[in-house]
Amino acid sequence: MNKNYSYPLDLSWSTEEIASVLSFLNDVEKAYESKVAAQELLASYVKFKNVVPSKAEEKRIGREFEAVSGYSLYQAVQAAKGMEKGMVSLGR
Repeated sequence: MNKNYSYPLDLSWSTEEIASVLSFLNDVEKAYESKVAAQELLASYVKFKNVVPSKAEEKRIGREFEAVSGYSLYQAVQAAKGMEKGMVSLGR
């Protein structure tokens, strides 16, 4: 996948909030490109939800991210929730 894409970030977020969102998006990328610990992905998702508590906003970010990267936030989180332990790998 083309790694030259921009992340759907809100410039009104603090540096710490941006770091939390980027960490989650990076974990989703890892789930598709190699593998990531399910617990690590779920922990970064919790931090992401602290920044983006609105389900509608989460879906918007998910759609924008999937449009540019091809990676689904929803599928990655569901896979991690389904196993809770071990490694998530959604690579095609």
